[in-house]
Amino acid sequence: MELVATENQTMIAQMVRDFGAAHIKPHMREWDDTQEFPAAVFHKLGELGLMGVLVPAEYGGAGFGYVEYVTAIAELSKIDPSIGLSMAAHNSLCTGHILQHASEEQKRKYLPKLASGEWIGAWGLTEPNTGSDAGNMRTTAVLDGDHYVLNGAKNFITHGKSGNVAVVIARTGEVGDSRAMTAFIIERGTPGFEAGRKEDKLGMRASETTELIFTDCRVPKENVIGQVGDGFVQALKVLDGGRISIAALSLGIAQGAFEAALQYSKERHQFNQPISNFQGISFKLADMATEIEAASLLTYRAADMKDQGLNVNRESAMAKLYASEVCVRVANEGVQIFGGYGYTKDYPAERFYRDSKLCTIGEGTSEIQKLVIARTILK
Repeated sequence: MELVATENQTMIAQMVRDFGAAHIKPHMREWDDTQEFPAAVFHKLGELGLMGVLVPAEYGGAGFGYVEYVTAIAELSKIDPSIGLSMAAHNSLCTGHILQHASEEQKRKYLPKLASGEWIGAWGLTEPNTGSDAGNMRTTAVLDGDHYVLNGAKNFITHGKSGNVAVVIARTGEVGDSRAMTAFIIERGTPGFEAGRKEDKLGMRASETTELIFTDCRVPKENVIGQVGDGFVQALKVLDGGRISIAALSLGIAQGAFEAALQYSKERHQFNQPISNFQGISFKLADMATEIEAASLLTYRAADMKDQGLNVNRESAMAKLYASEVCVRVANEGVQIFGGYGYTKDYPAERFYRDSKLCTIGEGTSEIQKLVIARTILK
């Protein structure tokens, strides 16, 4: 594994920093306050190739690998974690599911629009009463002629309202049967498919999160991804890559929180010297830097293995677990270093603090990651 940033990584990182300075930083406080989802930003990100980082050029994507993908998410998340989260969800979940499991015809129909940022994608697995227990989902899909009729609801769906297309997993068989769920591609505007309540969130407020509601929603059979009954198995494979996305998101938040705290500690004077001179502060910074480095190594290791086509079930869970927990610890210490100012919206520390907690919950809680890891080491 090469630990030195490649030319592509360096180029992507600088491109994201330049884009963030011009199109994100001037507006991110307003987006956070109002919970506005800035769809136009993602159309612009598509023009840079960042909405189809992993999509091959033949489908209109950038054709990069997971190492470059991690770099892009981390750099975006250092600026605005909400933008990093939405970019990650679009790439790894909706677009990733179609890329990995759809037919050639489906790929050619949907991937160019998703990779260009013309369309924004959503992915529906979680339900109000199941959460991590996705195998007991209640959303059903019943075959009726040439269509499946969907009824039920999904919640905590990124881009549930603004997304142009969603990949949705619904039950086509008995409850609890892992081979009784099927993935469907459903376009916005399909009768019986609508967005429900938008969540009022602690953090990640510029990344839209809503319900998806299905009421006698008729979906053509040709919109089934893969084989009937393979939806849950497909979803688990998609989540292996999704965990790397959240590890990268966590890494970016931690780096952003650390850099802000480091800079502040050098500028803030107490007792006629910078507070960074005090051991109580410098030791916090040392711990933060060390944990970020370890999280980075785990994340890029998982990305490198993914690029090699290796099984990353354990490695992606380890990266997601550790990076997300580090993210929360670093953001917490960042607020502490800022002191009273860290509790105000005039400084970035409180934003990183609020945004960080999602990383230990989304795409599998820390407890679920430990379960995944334990199963692999106890075989």
